[in-house]
Amino acid sequence: MTGVQTCALPIYIAETPPTKEELKAIYEKSGLPLTKLFNTSGMKYRELGLKDKLKGMSEDEMLSLLASDGMLIKRPIAYDGEKATIGFKEENFESVWA
Repeated sequence: MTGVQTCALPIYIAETPPTKEELKAIYEKSGLPLTKLFNTSGMKYRELGLKDKLKGMSEDEMLSLLASDGMLIKRPIAYDGEKATIGFKEENFESVWA
């Protein structure tokens, strides 16, 4: 990536997951569906059988679940209060943060 400079403080989501309120703000700023915040390739996601369960869950239930276990959250998350990206796709990251 060229031309992108950042100053960020890392937060280890697996150890210190964002709160429900923080997750809601991140997902709203990302423009993505809430289900995209889930780490679908993670062991915890598979153990809980979330692929089928998420369809019947409310937004509040999904946010509570994400906030309860950082291993369920897709990483990395970049968020500055105005914009957010979830996961890392270079072209998406550059378009949001350049």
